[in-house]
Amino acid sequence: MADAGQAVEWVKVASALAAGLCMGFGALGPSIAQGIIGGKACESMGKKPENANVIGRTMLVAMAFAESSSVYALLVSLILLFMFAT
Repeated sequence: MADAGQAVEWVKVASALAAGLCMGFGALGPSIAQGIIGGKACESMGKKPENANVIGRTMLVAMAFAESSSVYALLVSLILLFMFAT
């Protein structure tokens, strides 16, 4: 049976691993979404260049919403690191 010191070390290892996985998977979705958003915006600007300003503003708002989920993943990772891995 493991003693308490060894259990604490395993919790630290598990929280560091979970934080890394959280950031890895948490950044994957938003990066794919931002690529799609940027590609579609460029496609729309090519079809209707007179609406480029409106499309650009809308694209920036959509990028901010897509990026928010990776910021949440960062917060969860930091909580895991500072609450359990210290």
